[in-house]
Amino acid sequence: MCEYVYIRSSVSGFNAKQILLLNYDLEVYGLANIKSAKKRVITSQVRAERNKAVKSRVKTYIKKVEAAVAAGDKAAANEALPVAIAEIEKAASKGIFHKNAAARKVSHITKAVNAMA
Repeated sequence: MCEYVYIRSSVSGFNAKQILLLNYDLEVYGLANIKSAKKRVITSQVRAERNKAVKSRVKTYIKKVEAAVAAGDKAAANEALPVAIAEIEKAASKGIFHKNAAARKVSHITKAVNAMA
């Protein structure tokens, strides 16, 4: 279902960041007929993929911290915590997570690491 299509930016009017597209047909554009609306659909799909990747990376780092806490490995937890916090805050600064949601995630993992005896 997902095939990548290369479109030369000089021909189509898309910029270089929009080269990777999902299906260059009705699936991509939906009901858009206006050129700017088509570009917005493509841009939103590109951003959605990027946001999905960032969210997945954040979840992975959080799982590493939680796994270290569950295993009782304080050194590994203290090592993984700053990396996870940095990823969460970076995602929040780019608008992928709301700042309160990011603060809640940071608080949750920090509390778990600090509770280790």
